[in-house]
Amino acid sequence: MKVTWESADAYELYMGRWSRLVAVQFLEWLDPADGLKWLDVGIGTGTLSDLILNKYKPAELYAIDQSESFIKTAQMRLRKDIQLQVGNAMDLPIDDDAVNITVSGLLLNLPPEPELALKEMVRVTANNGTIAAYVWDYSGGMEMLNYFWEAAVELNLMADLMHEGKRYDHCDKPALKQLFVDAGMTDIAVTSIEIIQQFADFDQFWDPFQAGQGTAPTYLLSQKESEQTALRDLVKTHLPIAEDGSIKLRARAWAIKGVVTKLAKEEPEAERAPADEGGSDD
Repeated sequence: MKVTWESADAYELYMGRWSRLVAVQFLEWLDPADGLKWLDVGIGTGTLSDLILNKYKPAELYAIDQSESFIKTAQMRLRKDIQLQVGNAMDLPIDDDAVNITVSGLLLNLPPEPELALKEMVRVTANNGTIAAYVWDYSGGMEMLNYFWEAAVELNLMADLMHEGKRYDHCDKPALKQLFVDAGMTDIAVTSIEIIQQFADFDQFWDPFQAGQGTAPTYLLSQKESEQTALRDLVKTHLPIAEDGSIKLRARAWAIKGVVTKLAKEEPEAERAPADEGGSDD
């Protein structure tokens, strides 16, 4: 089942608004200097880049995303002093050592080969530069999705194949740290970032799932209408709905950063002049 990531407005309603809450804490933890050259891999609707532009005075800011729709939305949302391109995280359209700091929000779980995406980030980041990212803790700290998938699997065991807690089980602290270690980075640090997702009522919780952006919404819309209704009703019975109809859920992301350490490139050995084999005239 192909997961859809094309509608920027639907994505913002479903996940983008929560990403912003994480991004604020992520950048505070990262504590970057002003005047750096940045790359945002997987810009989405522009959440992370917007904060970078407004708070950290980048000398340059590049951003890529595989979705042309997201790139267009980010271009309209952000100032013009950002260089946006449609591109693949596993084959970045950026020169070697072009930036001082590469960041990525809610992306590292998506590439088929996350180690290749990270290798590309290392390539484009200068020596002693920083690479940092954050991803949801799908297997242990994303209640919004856990309630959905628990109900989906209860109704259809095949839904377990799409369960993000199972598909993205590499999005935990040990796996992320190992990913950065394998990429040759040093001074690696990992932290958790927790937010509260607040919904005024059940409809505000459920409507974004019906927009079809992301794994759970894609699964939902693949079901028959009667099955969608049954899933909706079951999720509602499981949720901690307050007396006033509101819902508060916990969401946790893992943030990681490391320093790029590259070996100095060896200069070609200069041709040596042949030694003087003659004896002294003295």
